[in-house]
Amino acid sequence: MEAVLEQVGQLPALLAVSRSALVRDWDSLTLDRALEWARYFQHLHDRFRTRPRLREALGRRLRRGQPSPQLGFPHLGRCPQLLGLALLENRALPPAACRRLIHSLLQSPGAEAGPEPRSLVLLARRKAACRLLALPRGPPRPPERMEPQLQAEAQLLLSRLREEAQEAEPAEEAAGRLRWLSGVLEQLSQPRAFEVAAAALLLLRQGSGAEQAGGGGRDGNSLDGNQASGTGDGSVAGPLLSWLLGNLERFSAFCLFLPGSLLASLAGHYPQLSRPYLDLLTSWGSHLLYDPLQGQWVKSCFDEAELSWDELRERFTCLCQGSALLKGQTQAALKLLKAQEGDFKVCGLSVWTDLLMEVEEYLRKAAER
Repeated sequence: MEAVLEQVGQLPALLAVSRSALVRDWDSLTLDRALEWARYFQHLHDRFRTRPRLREALGRRLRRGQPSPQLGFPHLGRCPQLLGLALLENRALPPAACRRLIHSLLQSPGAEAGPEPRSLVLLARRKAACRLLALPRGPPRPPERMEPQLQAEAQLLLSRLREEAQEAEPAEEAAGRLRWLSGVLEQLSQPRAFEVAAAALLLLRQGSGAEQAGGGGRDGNSLDGNQASGTGDGSVAGPLLSWLLGNLERFSAFCLFLPGSLLASLAGHYPQLSRPYLDLLTSWGSHLLYDPLQGQWVKSCFDEAELSWDELRERFTCLCQGSALLKGQTQAALKLLKAQEGDFKVCGLSVWTDLLMEVEEYLRKAAER
């Protein structure tokens, strides 16, 4: 076993070399040996995955000497994919070795060994999604018109979250997925991380209906066989929600950046978001002051990134256009806030009175149309 541990300890070095300029000296034979090592590590994973003590020993050996615990036992099962992705990204790889690598990745599924015959096909798809990360981004789109690049990134994130859930030890499952997710999303710019997180939650919400209507899934045209499976996927939605709600500053920036229609859609499907979102809107609304000269509510501090009156009204209106439960929760919150400020009946005295009147007027007109 000590020899196996020493061999596993070489995995970080193998992956580091595959990302470095040292691969410029690789020929096809060297590439084949590297791929053989990757398949061997995958074999170790399949052999020891049901033996907790050996899993833990291999995981400890992988983490030894690393600046952060980036590699663990689950990564052994993905060694061919990890090595393949690293080499595909490395422009120092010579043409002959590159052709050999591509031939290996494009071999027919029947020729592939191991328990996951479609893994290399999925690798090609995931690589395509990674390429899209570098493309220029436009402004956020409404939920029904999600850009293809964003959808690809969100589906890739969901697939990896599912893999982490399947491979993690039960005692470390939730914490491990959250730690991994934080590391991934924090590598992106904050606006893009918010877009990807929201898109992933939206895909989870739409997953069951989309697969039933379009015949998606393992035999469909989704990016990955591990397509979102709807509302019951708590092991995937949980880390995303924890990442958003675990930091008030992050959640505030998330809600400021995304459009009200998308936030209302998410709040209507994920109850964990609705109350914090309403609390945040309440906090922002409390900073509005009535300017009698302008005859409107204005920000009390222009340097702070808070919502204007028009933006706040639009957010509450979107919430009242959602599900009956969300609509009722929102109207009840506005009525309570209105009562707490004196239950005024005229405009200009309480922001909550004015908001409630505006929202109810909008809903009345919408019902008449």
